[in-house]
Amino acid sequence: MATVAEIAPDTFQITTFIPDFNLQFSQFLVRDDEPLLFHTGMRWLFPEVREAVSTLIDPATLRWIGFSHFEADECGSLNEWLELAPNATAVCSLVGAMVSVNDFAIREARPLMHDEVLVTGKRRFRFRQTPHVPHCWEAGLMFEETTSTLFGSDLLSHSGDVESLTTSDIVGRAKASLIEDEAGPFANVMPYTTRTAEILEGLAALNPARVATMHGSVYEGDGARALRNWATAMKEVLDRP
Repeated sequence: MATVAEIAPDTFQITTFIPDFNLQFSQFLVRDDEPLLFHTGMRWLFPEVREAVSTLIDPATLRWIGFSHFEADECGSLNEWLELAPNATAVCSLVGAMVSVNDFAIREARPLMHDEVLVTGKRRFRFRQTPHVPHCWEAGLMFEETTSTLFGSDLLSHSGDVESLTTSDIVGRAKASLIEDEAGPFANVMPYTTRTAEILEGLAALNPARVATMHGSVYEGDGARALRNWATAMKEVLDRP
């Protein structure tokens, strides 16, 4: 059963805990003149997510569907949403649209360029190209400027059935989960490249007041510091011979 929590004004986290993975999967619905859903979840989660969205808006009025990269938990039920909401359009990076999304989706996506702003009414979503951060060539993230919310995809992911919002040490949790992953079947989930620190610094410069991760608690506090500390943690765990 999906749970719904308001993490910022008219910004809602929709979360399902999957015990087999010991991991939460979250989508984020921003209620505005043109509602936006960030992450769709996997296809088999669609009925639960749709029901949760229906408590916030009429799902058929959804206008934008954003996600970081082409992966089941990011956009697996994209076509179900496009069928349900006739005016909905996917938004993603140019690479994502050209390489995967436009071949998969029943309607073409709107590609966004680096620092392009999507206005949905009161909300302004600034798109950042973040190749291989958190992973995949086509990766990109959205920063909602009016609430200073960074929709961070897999950044700062951590395991467990945790609280919706936290102000505690999110980097410690995420680093512990990363170390655990590196010892198991999900090793190498995140790459560390020569551009990782630079990209994370660019996100930190946005000074987010919260980082909305897909897997785990939303972090509220000094988002810039958290992202810089995360860059250090990633280097310590992943940047090795």
